[in-house]
Amino acid sequence: MPGKSESTPVYSTEQLAELATRIKAWALELGFQQCGITDLNTAGEQAHYEQWLAQQYHGEMEYLQNNSELRFDPARLVPGSQRLICVRMDYLPEKTEPVDTLGNPDQAYIARYTLGRDYHKLIRKRLTHLGQKIQAETGSQTWRGFVDSAPILERPLAQRAGLGWQGKHTLILNRHAGSLFFLGELFTDLPLPIDLPYTQNHCGECTACMDVCPTAAFPEPYVLDARRCISYLTIELKGAIPEELRPLMGNRIFGCDDCQLICPWNRFARPTAEPDFQPRHKLDDSALAELFLWDEETFLKRTEGSAIRRTGFEGWLRNIAVALGNSRGGETVLHALQQRVNHPSALVREHVNWALTHLNDKPATEAVPLLIHPRKAKLKF
Repeated sequence: MPGKSESTPVYSTEQLAELATRIKAWALELGFQQCGITDLNTAGEQAHYEQWLAQQYHGEMEYLQNNSELRFDPARLVPGSQRLICVRMDYLPEKTEPVDTLGNPDQAYIARYTLGRDYHKLIRKRLTHLGQKIQAETGSQTWRGFVDSAPILERPLAQRAGLGWQGKHTLILNRHAGSLFFLGELFTDLPLPIDLPYTQNHCGECTACMDVCPTAAFPEPYVLDARRCISYLTIELKGAIPEELRPLMGNRIFGCDDCQLICPWNRFARPTAEPDFQPRHKLDDSALAELFLWDEETFLKRTEGSAIRRTGFEGWLRNIAVALGNSRGGETVLHALQQRVNHPSALVREHVNWALTHLNDKPATEAVPLLIHPRKAKLKF
């Protein structure tokens, strides 16, 4: 991280306003779709956040309990900083059909944000370029970029920077772009003018995101119980997935987009032109049985540079076993499951045996429900 310099020049109010305008233009040139500037005040979020933790809604994500002094006083994270430059970048891949995939229980559904390369590296690199550009133009030496990698309350800060409002599914929504975008932050010591916070909430009485959630992970609006969230279950949870939730997970093997796909505001989501965010290795159109037969070497090779690596090979097999148990079954599925019955991992064996039992107990005439609201079919990406 660049260090503090006493030689950073002093700017007039007019010069700072002009500089802020230029910084936003540079952000757009670097591929971000929006940029806003805010202060570093998050103290007002402390009571809500601590109540959420007290309810144990964070599950096994113990890191969310750590570094409270930084979450509610982010200036301590980068000493000398005065402002936060918040950016967003669209990630929806072109020509993907999420609803069609969710409607086919034999296909694997992977959250749209992770079909391509790991967003952390790409956005962090762009933020670094932005920081270097600011340094070259101003002489400022104190700056640092973060992408979902530090104890930062990025959603409240994004709202304070004017990027959108926090929806009932807890994600940031934008009237012109929906919610299918990444957030990033760049700390700076420059006393730039602050943008107006986004104070309106356009969710109204709509509860589509809450109603569509397969596992009922929203106990109330604007509150997520991660312990029931499919994204948590398939990515963050390292042990066994609770049995009562397995039949509700459908074919989702890494993450879940239901609460976003159903949101009426995502009719305005814009496909990204970023090559790195486009699907790799046909992960947007792969059969569950095929992915389940990958060996660890294949898994590591085909998820190189991907956020999917976070679940690990054992978690990957665990997740797909559950999805196979929710599939239509048939000879191909049963053959694939039988290949892992004696897998060295007790975790994998447990979920394989559950899948075989679940398929055996499922009535032959049982229809596999489409766990996404039919209204979504009217939303065109």
